Amino acid sequence: MPLVSPDVWKALLARAPADTACSALYDPLLAPATAPDGCFVLGRIAQSLDGRIATASGESRWISGEADLEHTHRLRALSDAVLVGARTVRADDPQLTTRAVEGPSPVRVILDPARRLDERYRVFGEGPPTLLVCAAGILGPERLGQAELLPIAMGGGGIDLRALLVTLAGRGLRRIFVEGGGTTVSRFLVAGIVDRLHVTIAPLLIGGGIPAFTFPRKDMLADGMRFDWSVHRLGDDLLVDIPLGRHRLA
Repeated sequence: MPLVSPDVWKALLARAPADTACSALYDPLLAPATAPDGCFVLGRIAQSLDGRIATASGESRWISGEADLEHTHRLRALSDAVLVGARTVRADDPQLTTRAVEGPSPVRVILDPARRLDERYRVFGEGPPTLLVCAAGILGPERLGQAELLPIAMGGGGIDLRALLVTLAGRGLRRIFVEGGGTTVSRFLVAGIVDRLHVTIAPLLIGGGIPAFTFPRKDMLADGMRFDWSVHRLGDDLLVDIPLGRHRLA
């Protein structure tokens, strides 16, 4: 069963600020999952106008503004699980909770195939339950701090993400919020397992740094993927809502 009932979801949306509480943005998150694995996957990126999620030194706090932070926390509250990669944990040491809005915090899922993280990071301390996803067969203790180990087979250059979704669904975690970073979101997109993508664009030029997305290069424009989108204002930022329907981007 989902951690958040539809009635709670609707109450959360009713308390959203007027400039973000639009049915076109949030209603798709309430719809039943239609994919065979039983999951609904939402990817999210906050980037500068020139397509960077951090400076060359790794600084990323905060590219987007307070309204986008609240939006991100609301997405966490509407999800069963929030998922990030090990690089995001190392760079930002996030808590992945819903401090900025009312609502329950989701289960935290950390992708760390080689088990290189240690328990100094906040996601492994107090707070919501945490799952540490690593490659099957990696030796080590069954827990890292308060996090439970979740071994998954490797595939496609990293954790087999399709197998991971099936495993999460088996635990009742069906609404998956892939929050970052860019490499992790890109891997989900390349695998064709993102139902919807939220890209927040801040009015900021960095001139270099870490790119938002990493895909195999296309030499012809005709080989790229075009899609529909809707645009919403979040304070000084723009949020682009893209329904992907699990189409592969590469």
